[in-house]
Parts: sequence; C-alpha cells; structure tokens
Amino acid sequence: MSNKLLASKKAMVTTENQLVNIAEDSGTVKSPERLENRLTIHDFMKMQELFKLLESNENVGTMTREEFVNKMSTAVRQGTKEEYGELFDKIDLIRDGVIDWDKLTSFVLLELYERDERAKLLVIPHWKDLRLLPLIHKDIVQYVTFLKSSASYLTVSRSGLLGFWGESLKLQRTLQISTEAVKPKDLWVTSLVALPNVNKVAVTFTSKEIYFAELNSKQGLSYQYRLQGFEGTVISMDYWYNAHDGNDAILTMGDVCGQVQAIIFNTALISLFERPSNSAEDENVTMTINWQELVTGCHKCCYTLRHKLHDKEWVRQVAYVSSLDVFISVTTSSTNTLVLAWREKLSPRLTVTTFHVAQGVNAFDFHPRLNLIATAGINRRVCLWNPYVTSKPAGVLEGHSDSVIAVQFMSERKLLFSFGKDKVLRIWDIHHQLCIQRISGSFPKSLDFHSTLYFDESRGRLFISFNNQLTLLEMEQDSGKSRVTSHRRVVTCILYNSVLKQVISSDAGSTVVFWLLETGQKIKEFTGCHSNAEISTMALDGTQTRLFTGSTDGTVKIWDFNGHCHHKLNAGRDRTVEISQILVLSWTIVVLGWDRMITVFRLNNLTQFLVQPSEWKGGAQHQDDILCAAFSPPQTLVTGSSDGEIVVWNNSTESACTKLSLYPGRSLESSSDSQMQQNVTSTGRLSYRRHTLSAADYADSDAENCSAITRLFFLEARNISVSGGANLISCGGAGCVRFWNTQRCRLLAEFEAHSGVGSIIMTVDQRSQYLVTGDLVGWVKIWNIEDYCLILGESVITQQPPLIRSFQRHDDSITYLETCIQNNCLFILSSSTDCSIVLTDIFGVPFGIFGQEGHWRIGNHVPSLPRGENKVQAEEKNDIKKNNSMPFVEEEEYPLPLPVEQAVPVAEDKGDSACVVNIWDNTILGKRFQEKKTQKGRKYTLFNRMTVIKPTVAFRSLNIEALEEMTEMDEHDFLLHPDKYFGEKSAEKGSEDLKLSTLSATLKAAFDEKNLFPKEILDREKKSRQMCEELCDRGRITNGRKQGKWKGK
Repeated sequence: MSNKLLASKKAMVTTENQLVNIAEDSGTVKSPERLENRLTIHDFMKMQELFKLLESNENVGTMTREEFVNKMSTAVRQGTKEEYGELFDKIDLIRDGVIDWDKLTSFVLLELYERDERAKLLVIPHWKDLRLLPLIHKDIVQYVTFLKSSASYLTVSRSGLLGFWGESLKLQRTLQISTEAVKPKDLWVTSLVALPNVNKVAVTFTSKEIYFAELNSKQGLSYQYRLQGFEGTVISMDYWYNAHDGNDAILTMGDVCGQVQAIIFNTALISLFERPSNSAEDENVTMTINWQELVTGCHKCCYTLRHKLHDKEWVRQVAYVSSLDVFISVTTSSTNTLVLAWREKLSPRLTVTTFHVAQGVNAFDFHPRLNLIATAGINRRVCLWNPYVTSKPAGVLEGHSDSVIAVQFMSERKLLFSFGKDKVLRIWDIHHQLCIQRISGSFPKSLDFHSTLYFDESRGRLFISFNNQLTLLEMEQDSGKSRVTSHRRVVTCILYNSVLKQVISSDAGSTVVFWLLETGQKIKEFTGCHSNAEISTMALDGTQTRLFTGSTDGTVKIWDFNGHCHHKLNAGRDRTVEISQILVLSWTIVVLGWDRMITVFRLNNLTQFLVQPSEWKGGAQHQDDILCAAFSPPQTLVTGSSDGEIVVWNNSTESACTKLSLYPGRSLESSSDSQMQQNVTSTGRLSYRRHTLSAADYADSDAENCSAITRLFFLEARNISVSGGANLISCGGAGCVRFWNTQRCRLLAEFEAHSGVGSIIMTVDQRSQYLVTGDLVGWVKIWNIEDYCLILGESVITQQPPLIRSFQRHDDSITYLETCIQNNCLFILSSSTDCSIVLTDIFGVPFGIFGQEGHWRIGNHVPSLPRGENKVQAEEKNDIKKNNSMPFVEEEEYPLPLPVEQAVPVAEDKGDSACVVNIWDNTILGKRFQEKKTQKGRKYTLFNRMTVIKPTVAFRSLNIEALEEMTEMDEHDFLLHPDKYFGEKSAEKGSEDLKLSTLSATLKAAFDEKNLFPKEILDREKKSRQMCEELCDRGRITNGRKQGKWKGK
C-alpha cells in the first residue's frame, strides 16, 4: 500500500504542474491548498515511520485524534494542529475515533484518484455517441475536408462521387467526376485537395492526370486546367497558401514512383497557369498543360521542385510546412521512411534529411508549436520526432495491437489522435506520453477496411471512414464554465442506504459508485459490472446488505458491498432486454420492463450462480409492456404499463384482483387485445428510458405516449380504511400525476405537475408528506400532499396540491429521484443525463454535486428560515443555539415545510396563502398542547419549524371549518334548574348569579373535592374509608397479642 501511495504521489507531480499552468493561463487565483495536497513524499514517509513505531511498541498501530494531531504536527511540521484535526476527521469516516496507516493511505489514494480525474476533465475531450452518416458512396472514401467558402464538408470516393454536406451534416448534393479521355468505370480518383484561396479543387486520377476545377459552378464541376505527362500516378497531395498574400501557394504531390514534386505558384489569385495568347478566353474550355512545360519554366507564374529519395516506393503522404520551409513525405519502406526536404533561399535546390523507421510508416502529422512530427508506424508504434534529430525519436507511444493507420494532432489541447487496424482510437497526452483515452467497440464490424481520418478542430468533429461508410465522433462543446460531473456517463439510478448512510449510483457505462452522504465523498467504485452493457436500474434487499443491478443485457446481478457477485438472474432468458425496475420482496424478486408479463424469481431457488426465472401464476393481464411496480405490505402489488393501465395483484396468490385505468370497461380476464397490440410502439420505452434520451430527443419525438406510467408509489403512512382517501400515486406521460384508491378502484385526483415537457418521474418520502417530481428539462418540484386527497369525493379533484418549491439544478432531463433523512432533515437526491447527482434539502437549497472537489458537512447544516418568519423568531432561535449546550436528541419527525409557494405569483399577503383551518387553535387543550410541543422542540432540536399543530391521521378526514362568532348563548337547563343536577348545595346558590371563574383564578383557588363529585359517591367513599380503618385496628390488636405470646415463651 505504501509503495503504491508513493508511486501515485510521484505521478501526480506532473498533473499538479499542468493544473498550475492551466490556472495561470486562465488568470484564476488559486485557493489555499488543503493539507493532504501539500504533503510531500518525504512527509508521508515520516508519517509511516510513526505508525510503524506504534506497531512495534504497542502492537496496535492506531492513533487517536489527539495523538495524531500532536505527533504529526510535531514530526511533519507541514501544517497546523487544526489542519491535522480536519484531516483526521476526513479519514475517520465511520467515527471509530482511531485511524491506522491503511486508512490514511486509502484516503490519500482516493484523493489522488479524484484529483487525477478532475485534471483529466480539463484535458480529455468528451464525445457524443458514434454517428453513422448516410451511405451515399459505393466505393472507398478517399478524402474528407471542410470548405470554408461554402461552409460545407466535401467527401470523395474512389469511383469519383463527390458529396457536399452542410454544416449540420445534411447531404446537400452529389456530383459525379468524369473525364473525356477515360470511361468512368475505368477511372479511379486517387486523391483530392481543396484550393481555398482560388475556390478550386485539384483531383488526381489513375490516368496520371490532375484536373483543376471550379467549385462554384451551377452546372457542377467546371474543369479549367488539365495537367498531364507525369511519370507515375499521383496518389497524395497537399496544398498550402499564404494567408496574408493569396498569390503565394504551393501544391505538393507524391506518386507511385517515389517522387515528391511541388508546384510553387506566384500569382495564384490571378491565374494558376499561363494561357497561350492564341487560346480561347472562354473559361469553360479546359486548358491542357504538360508537366514538362512546368519543369522547363515555360510558365512564368510558377515553378517546380522535386526529389527522388524514396527509391520507387509509393509516397503515402506529403505536406509542406511553412514554419520550417520544408517538404515532408513518408513511405512504407524501412529506409528513407521519413524525408524532410528543406528549401534553400534563392536556390531551386533542396537539402534533404532522412529518417529510418522499421517496417515503414502509413501517415504523419506535424505540430508547429511543439515542433514535433508524429508518425503512424506499421510496427504498431506512434513515434514523435524532432525534425533536427534523426538518430532516435523524441518519444514512442505504444498501445495499438495492429499497425497504425493515421495520426493527427489536436493543437489547442496538445493531444494526439491515433487510429489503427485494431479499430481502436487512442488519444495521447504529448507531454506525459500517456494514453488518456481509448475508444473502441462502437466502430463498424468489417474485417478488411480502408480508412481515412479527418479532424475538424474548430468544430470538434472527427471523421473516420470505413471503406464506403463515413462515421462521426463529435465532441461535447464546453459551455463556458465546465460543470462538475459525478459519473463519466449518464447516471441511470440512485439509491440511499439508510443503514450505512451511503448513496449508491449507477451509469450507462456499467459503473456503480458509492458515496458518503454526510460529506459527498466517493468511497468505492465498481466498474464493468455488466461488461459494457448499461445498468438501467438498481434495488436493495430488505436488510440493505445486498445490491441488485439490472442491465440492458437482460440480466440481474446480486452483489455484496465488497464487489463480489453472488448470483446472476437470467431475466431476459438469454435475450437482450431492457429492465426498468426490480422489486425485492420477502419471498420473491420481481423484474419488469420489457414484457406484458411479470418475471419472478423465488428466493428459495437462489442456490446456484445462474438462476432461471419461475412462472408467474397470474399470467399476462396487461395489454402493453410493464414499466413500473409498487408493493404495499402485506400482499398488495400494483404494476403499471406503457398504455396507462394499472393492475392490482395479490402477491401471495399471484392473482390479479382488479384494474385501474383511465379507460374503464376493460375485462380483467382479457390477456390480449388486437387493437392495443397494433398500437404498441416504442413510445412506452421512451417514457422510462429517460437516461438515454435528452429533452431535445423527446421534443423531436412525434409519438409521445401521454398515458405511459413511469412511476408508482404507495402512500404507506395513510390509513384509507378510515378516511377512504388515496393510497396510490402514479405519474408518467404528459406531466400528469394521479391519485388512486386501490380498495375502491377509483381515480380520486389528477393534476398537471409539469406542462409541455412530456414524461415525468417522481418519488414520495417515507411519511407520505412530500411528493417530488422531475421533468425532461431538469426542473424539480416539491409538493405538500400531507392533506391532499384524504377523503373519497364524488368527483375527481383537478386542483394542484400546495407547491413548496420548484428549482432547476440540472442542465438536462432528470433520470431518478430519491429522498433520505439525515440529522432530522429531509433531503432530495436527483440525477440527470448531464452525468451529475445533486443533493438539496426539502426547500431546494443545494448542498453540492457528488464528485465536486470540496466536501460538505450535513451535520453543520441549518435549514434556511421561512420567508414569512419575523426577526423575533429568528432571534429566539439564535438564543436557543447559544444557550443550549446539551446534545440534541434526534426526533422521529423531520421539519415541516416552509410556507408553500402558490402556482400563480401573487403579492405576499398572509390572507392569500393556502392553509388548512385547524380546530385545535380554538381550544384550550389545543393551545396547551401547542405550547408543550413548542417547548419540546426548543429543547431537543433546532430544526423543528412547527407553527401549527396539525390534527392526527384519524381526524384528517373530518371537514373542519372555521368557527363562527357567537352572538348570544342560551342558558342551558343545568343553569336554569340546578337542583336536578347538583343537589342541595347547588340549589342554595341557584338564586345567585352564576359567574364563571377564569382559568388562572381556578388554579389559584383551594381545591375542594366535595364540590366536584355527587353526594352518593362521597358517601360510598366515606363508608369504605371507615371500614378500612376498622380492619386496620383489628389487625393491630391481633399482631399485639401474637408478639406478647412470643415474649412469654
């Protein structure tokens, strides 16, 4: 462990320097580094010696917080005692009070890993999914380039078909290149190059000709010049022009005879070549030029240069580098593989430098800032060459398993692309000479292929051709300040483990990450859980010691928290299916998502690693795929499908009880419906596979299913047997939320939570007080449903429940929502397709993003005060915090919400706020209870915001209204005729005016029980007391006689 720590610390030195350079380049001011970042290798060695000393003396090897602070601050002398105390608290996650060397090294290694990941985010490009462009070419794609004049991409195939693509990569037009001398079927295009300064293209053919054609012709390509008479067929070309003076330009060519030839133009903007005086002035007439005319200098507007150092080897690539004034060319020969031909001033001669590379080179690229040449070797190596050092390369990049086809620099980020025959795209860090990114597995499956690579750096687009198929990898554009991400891929699911106080998240890259909720710190990470398949959902068992992961490969795996897979459930029966939800019940495991029937596994069958599904006795009751489910003890199971239908099951007998539907009248026994079968589309899958589609994708979808059910939740804290209210919530398409009563099979309420954004998801807290919804554009809304839909009404309620808060913490669609309780406070976890997980409290106040550099402390969090709370209340709470020194005891209830926000913005008026009139406020008992509860809240917790005492569950169904003012009150019969009720003493006072005493006076007065109870009860009690006294006297006499007898003996 210590060797690994020291090696990691050394490896981070270069990353530290790179981050410093980035900070300096951006002009940002660095914040003071934390202690663990300032510690050097020698400091860690001193700390290791201190721990080893403890192991040898005490055979324990652990330190308490006080020991750690005192010893480390004295021995290391790198920071203050407060900093060492903070470091100890970060290491001691489970609060054991002691740490050892293993805990220290594990913490530091994880910190270094996170810092390395953040450093890579500043350098590594992030790519969108591979895109296949429409197939227009029937032959090998030879060349790809971008034309600035028309803002379009140009592709050409070997058969001579030109394709013009718009900047949005939509095909604009195609043109077929042909010549008069050769038939199209016998003609091959060997190379093409654009001449931007003169708006032309140069095309080479197997007929040993070069045609110069105008691009802006409405009739297609208009050939202006035909250059012929070459010794060999030209197979590679490169064009350079002076950006400051367009007349200066150079066309470089390489042929199959090992020759590198160049045409240097002096008046390119006027004319590339001189036309004879007797020739026609019509530009549509093609002018034929012989190569020997240029060599002998017949054209004064240009001249030629050439060399033959490649010895009849095919020249694979050529280029002219203006910064060095040199021609570069490569071949696949082991001798004179790389040739640099330097131009001499005022002389037509070339000075040549040669490089020898074993097995030859396929391609090269030059970086002008770094002054490096990268070569794609057939020997599977990428070599970096200094143009002035021929003895050995400046660097060798190894990693490809087959010959390298192409290389290209990304000059702005100082990175290098390399693509090989192994169909692996690698991105290399030039400074560290390390592969920082590897992309494979998504390219077309072809055994033998010809490939061309072109990178448009200004637009972040990388084109790679596979024979006639053109593919595109597009970089995700940085929107100013880069957003912190929790995962590398889209986050698909999040869970909260209340036993370990940890958050578990999964992504589309088959990775599971464990986070500490208290600080947001990453604890562990499992990669490749389902190979490369996406993890679509997760679940925990009842003991929260086993993790279930469901993947798009059709399997469910059962893991322990050490990363060991115990069982593999074959849910898809060896098919690739999309699992949307896993329910772990007492005796069964229910898996849903791709079928109209429930897939079930019996826990007693988990005896082997691979487990096959059992038969669900209830059969198929849904007409479409089941997307979600919910369970309510002891035996109620509900399932929702993409057609909006909900089936209520008895989980014990696995039989369907009833159906809940927006379209009543469907038979429960009907397992198939021809009309529904015809209407089954992919829209149902869209509704739950939110993590693979963004908001824009949903906006483009024409077949949005408004009835699809994405989530189901039981309101377990409600007792509907008394009130008859709603006990089930569903949500899904069209942004609607519905409340159902499963016992009476009725829809009680329906409202639109999010308008105009398509499908939504939701979650409900454990006490059924808050409903949290999320949509496709990143908005989250929190609703107070504690008093919503509590009674069974005659009509469906369409009014929304009180909205507590709405906020947007994500840039893209919400994929999962979860609630958790920590320190008596309710928190919300939300994940998104923007690869982030955000923690907020119930009032929408953000804590941060899991994976950010700085960690938070939930224990130090005090919820923000309500907007309507006055200063006196705030001062009272501050006094409580200062004066209350005893530890706070956790209560069962978390704080009540802030005053709700209205759906329609209104002026702040207490009279307009939505509230429930409470009868307790008008009673003496209610006021006493409220005072007692308030005092209790002040004594035990800082987070109690209770301002109104709400009635208990049993009384919520009552229709409580405000009490009307009393004008006159008739005297009751016991006041008019007291002799009937209170006997003689009351009768004597009956003639006097009855005056009720105040509560305070009653408490101060002497208590006389004779005025409280009837005379019969008092007489009976008097007789019982006398009888008891007589029995006691008899007992004393008997005991006295016995004692006298014993004394006599």
